[in-house]
Amino acid sequence: MKKILIVAGARPNFMKIAPIVRALDADSPLDYKIIHTGQHYGADMSDRFFDELDIPAPHYNLNVGSASHAVQTAAIMVRFEEVCLKEKPDMVVVVGDVNSTVACGLVAKKLDIKLAHVEAGLRSHDRTMPEEINRIVTDSIADDLFVTEKQGLANLKREGHADETIHFVGHVMIDNLYYQLRKLSPLSSPIGMELKGLIGNRYAVCTMHRPSNVDNPENLTGLIETLATLSSTLPILFSCHPRTFSRIGEFGLLHHFSPWKQGEKINGSFVLTNPLGYMDFLCLWKDAVCVVTDSGGLQEETTALKIPCITTRMTTERPVTVETGSNEVIGLDWERLCSLFLGAASGSWKESRIPELWDGNASKRIVAILNER
Repeated sequence: MKKILIVAGARPNFMKIAPIVRALDADSPLDYKIIHTGQHYGADMSDRFFDELDIPAPHYNLNVGSASHAVQTAAIMVRFEEVCLKEKPDMVVVVGDVNSTVACGLVAKKLDIKLAHVEAGLRSHDRTMPEEINRIVTDSIADDLFVTEKQGLANLKREGHADETIHFVGHVMIDNLYYQLRKLSPLSSPIGMELKGLIGNRYAVCTMHRPSNVDNPENLTGLIETLATLSSTLPILFSCHPRTFSRIGEFGLLHHFSPWKQGEKINGSFVLTNPLGYMDFLCLWKDAVCVVTDSGGLQEETTALKIPCITTRMTTERPVTVETGSNEVIGLDWERLCSLFLGAASGSWKESRIPELWDGNASKRIVAILNER
């Protein structure tokens, strides 16, 4: 029986591999094992997280933890090589653009193992982003490139990849979104339901974690002060990444927020919460008036549900979310943030549509190709 190793290193990676795993279980003779590199870790990666996704816990956890890019990438390569030598897979499947993606891809090819990259071809054209380097390197060595949007096809063909290696399949992240929406209930999202009950029916959601936004005092201060002002028009729930929370405290910005803990009342309109689990966060943002974020995945998920999304980045590697979807990329233009936010609050937003093949069946197309390979 042919064997594949499916690699994930961060929470969003697991949301991308989950529909592939479910499709393999439903309709494939392939044997698979899930590898968690441990690049992201913590209580939010508990057994409940895997239960929510309806996938087994990882067969291997490499436990690499946090470190510099070089140290983390090297640690992943050393430990993943041991797994490959033991398991002797016929193919390695990597997703996304984190350090685990490129590290495990390099190991696979050095061992002459076939490599498939899910979410291939995305380009921000900003090589100061570590993720851009990871994407370019992984695509350059992959044997099969699974593409989410038409611009990805154009990027890969321009870079010289053979047509037979490129597969336009849609987006597994959207597969998982639709799947989790069907499962969503008060029991699966108790914190989300509690926050909704406290904040009311009309609110915005914010999440922020990229160094360019949160590590620069001037940038983070401008963003937080602008959102604090806007929250008087429409309440804002800020699900705060640990890195962001640390910087908010360090830069003296906590006074702008109303910190909230489960079981407590909300006093104020700019509400700061701990990082929320996937189902709790989905429960909130799916009904938001708008979302303010620097997340790549959330740009896509909001596009799939046609929810106004304001992205605080200079570029996006997901142009389809802007060209046909509900996303607007504003960089650090706080005046534009105000204009777009107030427009969304008043019901004024551009027309959008769901991108081609974002129909919930990308994982089935991928597994069909894997079966053929």
